[in-house]
Amino acid sequence: RYMALLTFAVAFLFGTLWQVEQPPAAPTGPAIATVPGPTWEGWIEPPGYTTLPTLYLADQPPGALALMPGTVVTLRFYGEPGALTLDQSIADPVEVLSGAAELTVARAGDLTIGGPGGATWNVSILPDAAPVVTLNGEMEVSALGEMTQPFKATDDFGVLAGTATFTLDLAAVNRQHGLAVDPAPREPIIIDLPLPFSGSRTEITENLIEDLSQHPYANLPVTLQLSVTDAAGQAGLSEPLSMTLPGRRFFQPVARAVIELRRDLLWSGANADRTVQLLRAITHRPDDLFPSETIYLRTRHILRQLDTLDDAGNLTPAAIDEVADGLWGLALLLEEGTLADARERLRRAQERLAEAMRNGASPEEIADLMQELREATDDYMDLLAQNALPAEDTTDQPQSQDETQEIGEDQIQALMDEIQRLMEEGRMAEAEELMEQLNELLENLQMQMTENGQGGRQRPGDQAMEDLGETLRDQQDLSDEAFRELQEQFNGGPSEDPQEGPNPGDQTGEQGQQGQEGEGPGQGGQPQDGQTGGDGQGTEESMAERQQALRDELERQRGNLPGLTGEEAAAAREALERAEGAMDRAEDALRDGDLAEAIDNQAQAMDALRQGLRDLQTALAENRALDEDQGTEVADGENSDGRTEPARRDPLGRQLGEDGQFGTDQTLLQGEDVYRRAEELLQELRRRIGERDRPTVERDYLQRLLDRF
Repeated sequence: RYMALLTFAVAFLFGTLWQVEQPPAAPTGPAIATVPGPTWEGWIEPPGYTTLPTLYLADQPPGALALMPGTVVTLRFYGEPGALTLDQSIADPVEVLSGAAELTVARAGDLTIGGPGGATWNVSILPDAAPVVTLNGEMEVSALGEMTQPFKATDDFGVLAGTATFTLDLAAVNRQHGLAVDPAPREPIIIDLPLPFSGSRTEITENLIEDLSQHPYANLPVTLQLSVTDAAGQAGLSEPLSMTLPGRRFFQPVARAVIELRRDLLWSGANADRTVQLLRAITHRPDDLFPSETIYLRTRHILRQLDTLDDAGNLTPAAIDEVADGLWGLALLLEEGTLADARERLRRAQERLAEAMRNGASPEEIADLMQELREATDDYMDLLAQNALPAEDTTDQPQSQDETQEIGEDQIQALMDEIQRLMEEGRMAEAEELMEQLNELLENLQMQMTENGQGGRQRPGDQAMEDLGETLRDQQDLSDEAFRELQEQFNGGPSEDPQEGPNPGDQTGEQGQQGQEGEGPGQGGQPQDGQTGGDGQGTEESMAERQQALRDELERQRGNLPGLTGEEAAAAREALERAEGAMDRAEDALRDGDLAEAIDNQAQAMDALRQGLRDLQTALAENRALDEDQGTEVADGENSDGRTEPARRDPLGRQLGEDGQFGTDQTLLQGEDVYRRAEELLQELRRRIGERDRPTVERDYLQRLLDRF
């Protein structure tokens, strides 16, 4: 009842009941028409490469309107046909069909829509600048002929593509010898410019890197010109650059002659007969020019091949290219050689460097040749070390070995550094004098090396270092075997609840079965020492006994350490004691079948062993230096020189450093590869630890690895 009353009151107050019978007033004015009249719509779509937005033509005020060339204007007319008209001069004439028209802006002009609501626009053309490309610095050329040319390209809407064109500058060619004849027609060299795959191309700064050392135009005058285009088809050209097309330089005389004959043959097939005659002259006395019979026979084969093709009239461009490839390989063989030993390689490196001095090599070539000389010298020193005679009794000549070692390291490195410095400064005459001293020094170099069991005596502590290194390797092998066994338990063993893992205390379960059925070391059908095979101990019992043997051996080695003094010696003994304790815990874990715990303790033992080796090596070096300063002799009566023995290696198989420390400046993986590999390993560990179906014991072990590293 209250709701009905409320409704009636609201209707009475706001319903204006006194106006119900009055009709509404009719609308007035032109804004509202009872019948729809003619109207239009239009859209402006700029070219896609401009990335400009589409505009609504009705929103553009009449008057000036700037558009890009190629812009598409789409119009739609509604209402009675003919009520609206189109008049334009910005595109080719078009007809309005079914009330629609489409214009492609090609020029400036007027666009007029006549009729109700029409308008006129004065269209102007926005400029689309042509792209610009320039050489952005000097060209760099490596010793092997690879060129690096910086360039810069710009465009208001982005560069679409670009090329570099090398054209032979025939007027600048020295037309002598094989180049005297007219060249065979050959297309210019066209190389695509490197452009970014993503991002803006309005401004590009890149390097054109290319190796054209095998091209027929290599080391000949050419003209370089860069060209870039934009999406509108406009092109931009750089200023022509006259240059010599970079190519590899050869310093070995016969190799240089072969490359010249190859150039002449590629210049024109008319040089084939001349090339054959010169090859015959080169091979007339092979003993004087060819380092090996193999290279001589290869040269004769190329000679006969070219002679046969020329006589038969089959010297086609493809045949010429095939012979040119053979001559290139022959020149490389002559230049680099197939040296059988380091001595020959060293001599060849010295000859190439001396030839480069005489011919005015570039700084890049000098750097590469010096690096080759250093590597050849290192190989030569290694060869001498491998072939060294056992050390003789040097009681009457106590300084001979020290002098030889000083010659082998200090003087050689100092001479090579000085030679490189003089060559970089352009003082070739002084560099040649030092090269002669280096040659004489290397020719007279003799190295003697003391090896175990081949004469000579070891210095005190050397045997302890070797024994500890062997113990570390054995511990590493045992740890690897334990890890493999842990993997086999969860990958190939009897099924079990992956969340529960193996029961370390269950000696009659899975581990006992593996001890009876396994085929790995210590797992055969016949029980080994300390291994019953059927009592449930399995391979863990065998590994536990091996771990015990390693612990006993380490205890023996600790007792046989030389009497060294100093903080490093005390630290070495403490580290070895920690390693022994970790081995003892690993043995207990193996006997209990807890492989994960055993692996952790083994890792601790190896870390302590490595630390002990480092501390012991430092302590030995310090004590020997102290003995030298005091003029005393070491326990075995031999003067200690503190030098590293060439044949010694650390527990990882690397050469010992020059300072007597374990390790090396070289990484196990060179360059950035080491970081990529480390990241891959970490990602793999994270992936495995995230797999919930893996056993809990294995995931706990992986987590401990991540926590450690």
